[in-house]
Amino acid sequence: MDFLHHPFASKRHTVFAKKGMVATSQPLAAQAGLEILQKGGNAIDAAIAAAAALTVVEPTSNGIGGDAFALVWIKDKLHGLNASGPSPESISVEAVKELGHDKMPVHGVVPVTVPGVPAAWAELSKKFGRLPLGESLAPAIRYAEEGYPLTPILGKYWKLAYNRFKEKFTTEEFAEWFNTFAPDGKAPEIGEVWKSPGHASTLRSIGETDARSFYEGELADKIEAFMKKHGGFLAKSDLSKFQPEWVTPISTNYKGYDVWEIPPNGQGMVALMALNVFKKLSPPAWQNAETLHQQIEAMKLAFTDGQAFITEPDEMPISAEELLSDTYAEKRSKVISDTAADPKPYELPKGGTVYLAAADEEGNMISYIQSNYMGFGSGIVIPGTGISLQNRGHDFSLDETHPNVLKPGKRTYHTIIPGFLTKDGQAVGPFGVMGGYMQPQGHFQVVTNTVDYLLNPQAALDMPRWQWMKGKTVHVESEFPNYLVQALARKGHEVHVTPDGGSFGRGQIIWRDPKTGVLQGGTESRTDGAIAAW
Repeated sequence: MDFLHHPFASKRHTVFAKKGMVATSQPLAAQAGLEILQKGGNAIDAAIAAAAALTVVEPTSNGIGGDAFALVWIKDKLHGLNASGPSPESISVEAVKELGHDKMPVHGVVPVTVPGVPAAWAELSKKFGRLPLGESLAPAIRYAEEGYPLTPILGKYWKLAYNRFKEKFTTEEFAEWFNTFAPDGKAPEIGEVWKSPGHASTLRSIGETDARSFYEGELADKIEAFMKKHGGFLAKSDLSKFQPEWVTPISTNYKGYDVWEIPPNGQGMVALMALNVFKKLSPPAWQNAETLHQQIEAMKLAFTDGQAFITEPDEMPISAEELLSDTYAEKRSKVISDTAADPKPYELPKGGTVYLAAADEEGNMISYIQSNYMGFGSGIVIPGTGISLQNRGHDFSLDETHPNVLKPGKRTYHTIIPGFLTKDGQAVGPFGVMGGYMQPQGHFQVVTNTVDYLLNPQAALDMPRWQWMKGKTVHVESEFPNYLVQALARKGHEVHVTPDGGSFGRGQIIWRDPKTGVLQGGTESRTDGAIAAW
């Protein structure tokens, strides 16, 4: 693919390499992946190393107690891994309501579901890796034991979380969060060294047992004991039953390129639905207000329907195939008019996730994402382990008539999604944009920036982003051209210019030239992003 430069100067240059590349939101995590590549590991080993390192060097966004998804290109085939864990067997709508909740809480022990991250690492290593899991986790263990200095964006969000939590987390179950992440009675400062011996010990145990200690052994015992003490639902029996699921990726063809996502229970389908609706409309024009309006309206429709229907596949009231069909896209595209519509409103919470991409000289590539959700997740940390547990159960509904209603052993509607692009049966490469409900919107914008405007990976990521929030409300970045803000407002959009770039997601891209094998990567300028390559 021949790429162009957009009229807004990129904040960074696209990185080129031949032998291997790892793109992440943290320089030390990217370096961990490169270290494993140089030790003889492949792209999958490198991704595991980077992912494990990110639980240490970016705990504001993910942790060992989160979920994960992956799209793996190996031997000219794309494989999908769903490592999102289900709700505990002992939980129910009635049990949650009996605790005094009329909706699923955000923090505490109640919204904790089975973590899928350790099992994802073990499964990827076993099926496609070249090195033992323990060797891939070694850089992360070293960072946790020896410590590392906080980077600027990481330090910013760590301090924001601490200031929020010190007012909110006043009961005993949250004490270990402060012991682990604010050991001196405050958030660590930018440039200050933070270490977590418990985290290192946990990673070492996961590496030595291929994650079984987390689901069946000593770590599972510690998790269960903590949950019993504080009235949680998660039990060792829930952990021991968990296995990641290999799934068939879903796709749509967008102007000659196949865009791939993980099927439900993930929200990746929202990005595909929006692309299908948008391509039924007039062709895009460079920085044209009409095109932006159509993109936003297509995304609104996709999100409205996604929120209404997406859950576990066997409980969806309409099939994924029908939602991705040409008939469905045609029908929904006819709803779009020249002015902003007001679909059923939905409050979109902010997210906390890490996305990474890796590639090697053999052509293996991986699109990988893991998350605790909403930053630090539930606020629950298992004492002495560094295991920060996710709050993914918050997305369950307590409405018995909703497809995503809480049930025992059920996986919820999931926000984290890896993306992958192919053309004519050959890999173009992995891409992703983390950030809660920004993710499918980020995927949509990266794909259109790449395919419609021929932007190189760094330029595609640096383009000013928009985010539909609810109703007619759209947030845009401060770099967004004012003439487009005004034009969208004239079409009825309620446009808010938002200075905080972190709320617009953080992405990574690696594309591969099928003829030469040359890799080109872009990393997120809205965070401490980095690409390690050789």
